[in-house]
Formats: sequence, C-alpha cells, structure tokens
Amino acid sequence: MKILAIDSTAIVGSCAVLDDEKLLSLFTVNNGNTHSETLLPMIESSLKLLGIAPDDIDVFAISEGPGSFTGVRIGAATVKGLAFGKNKPCIGVSTLEALAENLSSVSGIICPAMNARRNQVYNALFRCENGKIQRLCNDRAISVPDLENELAGFDEPVYICGDGDFLLHESKTKSRDYAFVNEISRHQNGYSVGICALRKYRAGDVKTDITIAPTYLRPSQAERTRNEKLKEN
Repeated sequence: MKILAIDSTAIVGSCAVLDDEKLLSLFTVNNGNTHSETLLPMIESSLKLLGIAPDDIDVFAISEGPGSFTGVRIGAATVKGLAFGKNKPCIGVSTLEALAENLSSVSGIICPAMNARRNQVYNALFRCENGKIQRLCNDRAISVPDLENELAGFDEPVYICGDGDFLLHESKTKSRDYAFVNEISRHQNGYSVGICALRKYRAGDVKTDITIAPTYLRPSQAERTRNEKLKEN
C-alpha cells in the first residue's frame, strides 16, 4: 500500500512516499521559502523519480496540526486537491505525534516543542520504551515556564525536538539538562507522518478529501486581534 505523507506545519517542509513501512522516497526542504512554493514541486519530483502518479497512491496523509496557521492550511489544501474525486482514504496525524515518532529509538521522555510565539510552545509529552511510544497528555499550547516545571518532575532522560526546542534549551529558568537530539530528528519528517498514518489506517481511523481538516489549538493572530477590537467596542 503506497502512502504519500506530507508535513508543512513549521519552517521545514517534508514529503515522503512509503510502501507500508518501507521508505521509497523522502524529500525535505529547509530553505526559508514558503510551502506554497516548495510543497507541490517536492511531491511532483518524488512521484516522478519513483515513476508513479497520484492515482497510484492508496492513502494520502498530512500533519494536520498544530503548527503555523498558514502551513497547516497549505498541507490540508494540498491533500484535498490531490485526493479529490479519487475515493482514497485521507489521514491527518498530530504534528507532535509525528515529531515524537522521529525519536522512536530512544528510551525516555519525548517532548516535541513547536514555537507558538508569546513564550509558548505547542506541545505533548510521550514516553518511549523498547521502540514503543506512549502518549502522556493531549496536544496543547503551554507556556515555557509551565512546561519546564513539568519536565523537572521526570527522573529519566528528556528529549526535546521541534522548532521551539531553543526556547527550552536557552531558557534562563531552565531547571534541568536535556538529552541530545540530532538535526534530522529535530525537524518534521514526512516518513514519520506516514508511519503514524499507517497506524491510524490499520485502526480504521480514516477520513476523506472532504472531511479532512486542519487542527488548531488556539485562534490565529488575526482572530485574536479582531476579538480584542470587538471587546474594545
């Protein structure tokens, strides 16, 4: 079963093609360009090099959020367009769960942290033992000090990944040291999205090109500004 999996929720854009768990291609770009410029060319190049077409894809998968509001929407719109009218399963996975999947070989606490601005991160906590990842809490937006206090309570290694990792590593109130994470495991990875999607597919948790949608944990900046102006009036 061929899976096309993409992630455009943060600075890095990534797409992968899998045949079940087998990785066929992985294309990742971290050059500062917007995903509207890079995502489709990555997908087109991946499919062309593999000699397959969108009609050959059995499952379309995305990181549905949280993350950049624009990036999350671009990913959802891209999958909706590719899957439109094909009657193929579409699967959205948590960006944070996919980030945790990058570190499935470690033993300890995995702490994905995506920069949510205002000294907050999008976060969830996971425990990994013997290659199996257990979710410890729901996806959330949490302040850096509150997350630091929570992490201080673990007596096992803590691995930080995601584009908000620097907020914890460089925090002046840091209460503990964090385990080393290499550069590849820090960032969004289309293959990890595909593996998470495969698990959901096997569990029967699938959507369609119509029902798949982004997941946001808080209102966008534009919505917050609008709400503040309404309160003032």
